[in-house]
Amino acid sequence: MKNIWILVADESVARILASHGDGAPLTMVEEITDAAAHADRADLRRDAYGRRGHASMQGDAGRPGAHQSGPSTVTSSAGEDELHQEAQLFAHRVSDYLADARNKQRFEELVLIAAPRFLGLLRKTLPSAVSDTVTKEIDKDFAHVPENGLHQRLTNEGVVPPLRVDRVNMGRDR
Repeated sequence: MKNIWILVADESVARILASHGDGAPLTMVEEITDAAAHADRADLRRDAYGRRGHASMQGDAGRPGAHQSGPSTVTSSAGEDELHQEAQLFAHRVSDYLADARNKQRFEELVLIAAPRFLGLLRKTLPSAVSDTVTKEIDKDFAHVPENGLHQRLTNEGVVPPLRVDRVNMGRDR
């Protein structure tokens, strides 16, 4: 049987699951998280929002949260730039993990399922030894779907077969 890895990721968490394509439950291989991103992103968003909100208050009757109508400045987009930089670093971490696993022949095929923006970052960072094993890409954010619902979503997307239900014969089916 083939060892198929399924990467389900967004910009802060990457879950790697294994499937053998036989309808058996998926097994968790690894979960990679970007703890710094969880903490810093909220601060970065508030910080960038505060700069934009303050700049726009003067010309917008003091409405907090109103956005600038003019072109964005370096200061107003600093939060978004930091978020993108964090996402790029995380994509590199995930790619490095996958490259190491591929070198150790831990998987034969790889399915990428990620939020659209993060999927683009992953494509750019994956070495050819890993990207050559990618059999399917799905640009959806399933990163925070609980495990009990994830298998069904992956079945709906054609990634894995439905869960096999083994019936126990209690002698009543004669």
